[in-house]
Amino acid sequence: MSHIVQIRTQINDEVALGLACRRLALPEPVFRTTRLFSSEATGHVVQLPDWRYPAVCDVTTGQIQYDNYGGRWGDEAQLHRFLQMYAVEKTKLEARKVGQTATEQMLADGSICTQIVAA
Repeated sequence: MSHIVQIRTQINDEVALGLACRRLALPEPVFRTTRLFSSEATGHVVQLPDWRYPAVCDVTTGQIQYDNYGGRWGDEAQLHRFLQMYAVEKTKLEARKVGQTATEQMLADGSICTQIVAA
């Protein structure tokens, strides 16, 4: 039996965050304070491809701060791709915690179907 689930991703796992960055060949996230256009943010800094300013992930709140100036300073598709990989990696980690395995399949529309399989 299958179930359709919609996920609103919150970044709250440092391990999954690092795995997502590695999977996308992004620099390893570093915890620090960094400058956005008109402010500063503190958290795990993720430099997305061709973004002027990084995304800053606060794992205590799950929130992401970024400034891409409505897409002029960074393609929001890169952020969505990062969030998708984070969700997949987090799902795989959670499955392992309970002795299960997560498999994934890339679909034609770019989404990823993740299935949990009992071990």
